Amino acid sequence: MLRFLILLVVVIVAILLVPRTLSRSAPPSEGSLAPNFTLTSQEGTSVSLQDYRGKWVILYFYPKDQTPGCTREAHNFQVDQPKYAQRNAAVLGVSLDSVDSHKKFCSKEGLNFKLLADTNHRVTDQYGSLRNLGLVKFAERNTFIIDPNGKIAKTYTSVDPARHSDEVLSALDELQKK
Repeated sequence: MLRFLILLVVVIVAILLVPRTLSRSAPPSEGSLAPNFTLTSQEGTSVSLQDYRGKWVILYFYPKDQTPGCTREAHNFQVDQPKYAQRNAAVLGVSLDSVDSHKKFCSKEGLNFKLLADTNHRVTDQYGSLRNLGLVKFAERNTFIIDPNGKIAKTYTSVDPARHSDEVLSALDELQKK
C-alpha cells in the first residue's frame, strides 16, 4: 500500500510539473534581433529596449529581489557601473518582482541602475528565462548582451552571480573589438 501511494505521488508530480518545465520558450539565439519590450522600472517609469538603440545593453534576468545570490549579482553590477559607462553599455535587471519590491531592493542595497518589473512574465518568457514549477514561477539567472543595433551578441545561461559582471565586461571588450 505504501509503495502504491509513493508511486501515485510521483506520477501526479510528473504529470503536473514535467509539461510545465518542458514548455519553456527557447532563448533568442545570438545574432537574432532582441525581442523588444516595455516594462516599468523601480522609479515607476516605462523603459523600452528601443530607448537604448546606439548603446550596448546588458539585460540580465534574476530570480528574486533581496536574496543572497541576486543581491551579490546586483552589487557587482552596481560597483562596475563606471566600467559599463566607459563601454557605452547600460545594465537592465529583470525579475518577476513588483515595482515596489524593486524600489525597496534598490533603496536598501544602493542600486542606481534600472530594475524592471515583469509581473505578467511575458518578457521573461520571450527571453527563454521563465521557470515554471507549477505554482511557483521565477526568472532563471540568464543574461543577454545586446549590441547597439538591437541584436543578441552573447547569451549566458545559469550564471555564477559572484563573477558574472567581470565575465560580461570581458565579453564586451571582445565584442567591441570586432
